[in-house]
Amino acid sequence: MIILKKAIPRRTFLRGAGVSLALPLLDAMIPALAASTSDETTRPLRVQFFYGPNGKIMERWTPSTLGKNFEMTPSLEPLAKFRDKMTLLGGLNIKAADTRPGESGSGHARTSASYLTGIHPSPNGKLGPSIDQIFAREYSKHTQLGSLEIGMESPEIDGKADGDYSEYYTKTISWRTGVQPLPIENNPRKVFDRLFGGSASTDRSVRLSNIQSKRSILDFIQDETSRLTSQVGKADQTKVDEYLDSVRDVERRIQLAESQIDRDIPELERPVGIPATYSEQAKFLLDLQVLAMQTDLTRVITFMYGLESGEGDYRELGITEGHHALSHHNHLASAVEGCKQIDVFHSELFAYYLDRLENTIDGDGSLLDHSLIVNGSGLNDGNLHTHNDIPVLIVGGGNRIKAGIHVRKEGQPLTNLWMTMLDVANVPSLGYGEQEDSDASGTFNDLKV
Repeated sequence: MIILKKAIPRRTFLRGAGVSLALPLLDAMIPALAASTSDETTRPLRVQFFYGPNGKIMERWTPSTLGKNFEMTPSLEPLAKFRDKMTLLGGLNIKAADTRPGESGSGHARTSASYLTGIHPSPNGKLGPSIDQIFAREYSKHTQLGSLEIGMESPEIDGKADGDYSEYYTKTISWRTGVQPLPIENNPRKVFDRLFGGSASTDRSVRLSNIQSKRSILDFIQDETSRLTSQVGKADQTKVDEYLDSVRDVERRIQLAESQIDRDIPELERPVGIPATYSEQAKFLLDLQVLAMQTDLTRVITFMYGLESGEGDYRELGITEGHHALSHHNHLASAVEGCKQIDVFHSELFAYYLDRLENTIDGDGSLLDHSLIVNGSGLNDGNLHTHNDIPVLIVGGGNRIKAGIHVRKEGQPLTNLWMTMLDVANVPSLGYGEQEDSDASGTFNDLKV
């Protein structure tokens, strides 16, 4: 590719008073006449983990057919468009979440704590680094943020432990170290500010003034934007315009959500920046994840559809009872039906996110092409708190994982999948899976392309 305009650095930011905005990959960031195999043009792999609490109705999730001709079950049907990019895995267990003699507490805390760590949680709150943070340690060498931890419920610590287990175990799946949980963020405004609030000014009054004036963040970087577009070609100008339109749209929707705080809605107390419905909030947060990946601000994200044993707010589906309560259905038809609706709803939101990634250009492909995304739950049956044969699927993989298939890994630990992901991404394990208490036993070589 011949770039006629002057090349600009990959880590170029548009800066204004108190704000800093990263840019997506532009042609002008590729050195003139550079070979397509150079380090500068190699597209990074983005790794994302989506976690659903309280298990699933597995007969509505699991196809009866293995291999390439598996059927799209009711809970998977919203993802039909991505079937050929999907790897569905059955039979995986979270062995580290097994109950040990003398322990009290439900399977919720043990399951979410062990999900990405592969280590049995201890009552004293000590665990181990989660797989997302192993990826983050490597990828943070190239990004502004090591990782993002996003979720749909408040991570506020309220002192409600699960038996012997710390409440931290149910309120995040990400652990930087064995004693450092990473709390999720459920407020789109705070996520937006973390991504685009910028480090150009440390003056809090400047940031506060920006928010209170309700001016778009883009208004503060107009001069920088004009200067940039004068330096790049037509194709890059279009990319910049489309990207800034996406930023403005997300910010506009967040500001609209904030304006709704003044409305009289006595049945729901909402913090500033959090929309009225689950789907609106989720789409805000998912759109921000797309922007974070598009600008290479981070390459590692975890997303929790809810806290493990959390209730959520699904009134827009006509469901008035909490998710956790419904999951203890004891085969009551109405409760099972509510769980079925929530399972499909989560798949619809996941499909929305995948569609956004697929339609976002990234180098010679899309963000989805250059992503490795896991979607699943730590529990099989929320009614019984079982964590064997858990629901797991992978989308994307950057041509590293075999796709379009349904395979069984009977009795194998989920941690082996995480080890496989490290292997295909060529990321050092840094001792992950080798700890004394880890349930890892190897990698799934037959899944590798």
